[in-house]
Amino acid sequence: MRIFGQDLSFIECFFFTITKSYTSHNNLKDQLTNILLKCRRSPVKSFLLSICLLLSLLLQPSILQAKWKFPPLPPPYEYGNLLINRTSEVNQVKPVFFSHWSHRVKYACRVCHLELEFEFAANSTPITEEDNINGMYCGACHNGKEAFAHTRDNCDKCHSGKISAGQEKFAELTKNMPRTSFGNQVDWVLAASLGMIKPRYVLFQESEKSDMNFRNRLELQAEWNFVPPAYFPHDVHIRLLDCGNCHPDIFNIKKKTTPHFEMDYILEKKFCGVCHLKIAFPLNDCKRCHPAMENQPGF
Repeated sequence: MRIFGQDLSFIECFFFTITKSYTSHNNLKDQLTNILLKCRRSPVKSFLLSICLLLSLLLQPSILQAKWKFPPLPPPYEYGNLLINRTSEVNQVKPVFFSHWSHRVKYACRVCHLELEFEFAANSTPITEEDNINGMYCGACHNGKEAFAHTRDNCDKCHSGKISAGQEKFAELTKNMPRTSFGNQVDWVLAASLGMIKPRYVLFQESEKSDMNFRNRLELQAEWNFVPPAYFPHDVHIRLLDCGNCHPDIFNIKKKTTPHFEMDYILEKKFCGVCHLKIAFPLNDCKRCHPAMENQPGF
C-alpha cells in the first residue's frame, strides 16, 4: 500500500490512520507521521512504534492526566469555602469565613455576583466595614432581618479565620441531598429540580424572574479527537446566573468566537474555570460536561 509515495505494510498503514486521527493538532500529526515513515525501513522499529502507539491509545486517560494537572480536591465540607482576607488581618481581625454551600441553598449565584456586585475572584471585591454597615455587599442581607446583623456580638460568626468552619452545619444541611462523587458531593442541580432547595433569584428587583425558556444546548467539540464533545446547557445556568455574568466578559456571545477556549486556559481560572474549579462542580467530574467520557481515578 502506498501513502505519500511510500510503500507501507498493513500494520504501518493501520497505525498511520490512527495517528492521523489521534489529534487535531497538525504539528503533532506531522511529527508522528514523519517518525512512522522513517521507521518503515526497520521492521523492528516499525513494530515497536506500533506497540507504543497502541499503548498510547489504551492509556488515553493517563495521557490526559499527565497533560492537565487538576487541582487537588479538599474535603466536601471545605469545597467552595473562602477566607476573605483583603484587609482583615491588616485591621487586626481574623479573616472572614464564607461558605458557598450555606448560601446557595437560599440564593442564586446572580444575587451576589450581579445585584450585590461581588467579583467572581476571591478577595478582589473592595468590601469595607462601612460598606456593610451601609447595606452594601454582605450588609445587604446581614441586617438583622434577612440574616443575622452586622453587630459586635456576631463578629465571630464570620471572622473565624478557619476555612473548615461549619463542618457540622454542612453535614446536617446536606445529609438528605442527592449525592455525587465530586466537590461538595452534593448534586445541587438535582436538589433544585426536586424542590429540595429553592434559591431566590432576585433580592432587590421587584419583578420576578422572567421565563426566557432558553434551552439551547451547545455542542462543543474538543481539540483532541479522542475526547468526546462537551455539552453546555443554557437552561441550567440561567436558573442561577444572569446572561451578563458570562457574556461578554467571559465568553463572546456568538458561538465559536471565544479565542483560547481550551482546557489549559480553563485550568487558569478562565472561561468555565471561573466557577468550575473551586465553587461549582469541579472539572474532575468529566461526565457532567463530556457525557461519553468516563471519570478517571486520580483525576
